[in-house]
Amino acid sequence: MRHCNDILVFLLDGRRYAISLDAVERVLRAVEIDPVPMAPEAVRGLLNIQGRIIPVLNIRTLFRLPGKDQDLNDRLIVVRTKERVVAFPADDVSGVFDGPENGPAARGAVLPEVECLEGVLALDDGMVLIYDLDRFLSSEECAAFTHHPAPAGGPAAAAENQGESYD
Repeated sequence: MRHCNDILVFLLDGRRYAISLDAVERVLRAVEIDPVPMAPEAVRGLLNIQGRIIPVLNIRTLFRLPGKDQDLNDRLIVVRTKERVVAFPADDVSGVFDGPENGPAARGAVLPEVECLEGVLALDDGMVLIYDLDRFLSSEECAAFTHHPAPAGGPAAAAENQGESYD
């Protein structure tokens, strides 16, 4: 049975990050992402998942990490926020972890200046930063993206039943 404090841990540039499992719709194997000319830097492109056009964020830019070409072992994490469904690429997904009963170390106690950080969780082999997607996607870097809805049509790569469900 899933607890409300379960988290999905993913890797970017050798570092571990996490988001609440409640926000995760699915995880897909890497597929081609259709670029959108003149889109904000935070937008990597569009993805067609069973007829739904979903914007793909360039999360490496948002985390200020170096760029990387997509690799066949990469994953696309599809998440629901208060505003919309979006996807972002990750180098890998470590899996789902049960958060402690009392929750992660609170952001305010550890890094109060990082508003999009929900908390920090200490695992046996290191720490994981847990991000609040709604706060993260409302950050200044995503402002242009948030105010420009994804186009309703156009070419997009099909990602037919390639997902691993974590719901």
